[in-house]
Formats: sequence, structure tokens, C-alpha cells
Amino acid sequence: MSYVETIEPLRHRNVGEIAANLAGATDVFRRFGIDFCCHGNVPLEEAAQARAVDFEALQDALLALDGGEELPALPEDTAELIDHILSRYHEVHRRQVPELITLSRRVEQVHAEKNGVPAGLADMLQHALGELEVHMRKEELILFPAMRRQGSGPLDGPIAQMRDDHVDHGELLQSIAELTGDFTVPEGACATWRALYVGAAQFRDDLIDHIHIENNILFPRFESGAATR
Repeated sequence: MSYVETIEPLRHRNVGEIAANLAGATDVFRRFGIDFCCHGNVPLEEAAQARAVDFEALQDALLALDGGEELPALPEDTAELIDHILSRYHEVHRRQVPELITLSRRVEQVHAEKNGVPAGLADMLQHALGELEVHMRKEELILFPAMRRQGSGPLDGPIAQMRDDHVDHGELLQSIAELTGDFTVPEGACATWRALYVGAAQFRDDLIDHIHIENNILFPRFESGAATR
């Protein structure tokens, strides 16, 4: 039986569950503007209504995926999944955001008088880096070691805090997207400006995927009433 053929109608399943179990769903959600990472606990139909999205079109796009792709290969073992998060996301964020700050300050200074300059983006990215660093250190020093020791069982308190942090991260990403016109480079922009927006869009996508993996795949293994692997 395929994922969409299970008993619960697709419209009543949470967005995060769909993202975690239906290959290609995250691309569909991005296309329709559905938040599958920070607010993945919302039923699909409700999420569509909140975004004023045509639910039937969204559902058809998801149904067209079923069986057509494979989910990205992620480690099943919890310790290996944590290692993947650390190497693919924590280490990457620590490299990419400082470079984006440098590029942004250059663009803001050199093109201060031009229309569309993302004034304040560097400070916004600096704030994002500080928030991310605190969050990642809490995971690295407290939550992830507890998960490795415990193997399974509830860790509701620290996970709730991490989920709250993720909501804040999502709001920061939204602010960055609004300031940059959804990373749309003005006509005639220099190579530095183009590199900044390409890198910022990649950071946005990476952080969304990072939050999705934690919220919808890793964390449920350690929350009360959730099945663990």
C-alpha cells in the first residue's frame, strides 16, 4: 500500500508527517508556500486555508508524487541521524552565514544609494547567526547527548524548547525573504549582490530542511506517545 492509500485522508494528515513520508512533498510545499518545518503539526487542509491556497490543486500535486520518487536517504539509526545533522547542517551553517554577512555588508556599503539595496540584511544575518549558534550548542551539549544515551523515551522538555527556537528561526527566514524580495536580484546587480542572494536562498533552503528533519523525523522519536525507532 502506498503512503497516500493509507486509511487517513490526506487532507487530515499533518503537513510535517506528509513531508517526512512522501517523497517530493517538500518541493510541492515550497511551491505552494506551505510551512512544513516550523508548523508541521497543522493538518494539510488547514495549512492550505491559512495560506489561501487552492486545496484541490495542492492535494493533486501531492497525489501525483506518490510512488514516483524516493525519499532522500537519511540514516534510520538515531545516532547516525544526529551525526548527519551535525555534519550536513550545523557545520554548514557555521560556514555559510559568516560569509553571507561579509557579502551583505559589502553590498550595503557599496550600493547604499541604489534602489532595492537590502539595508539591514547584514545585521539580520548577524542576529540569525547568534540565535542559531546558541540553539545548536544546546543541541550539541544537552539534547543530542541525551538522545544518544537514552536511545528512546520522552525528552519532552528540551524538545519543546528546540521547537520554540525553530519557530523563531522560521520568522527570521521570513524577514530575510521579505527584505530581499524573496532573493530577487535587481537588474544590473553586481556579482557580489548576485552571490549574496544565491547564498542567502541556499541558507534558507538548508535551514528549512534542517528544521524539517529535526521536527518531523528526529524529535518525534523522543516525545511522549510517539513511536520510536
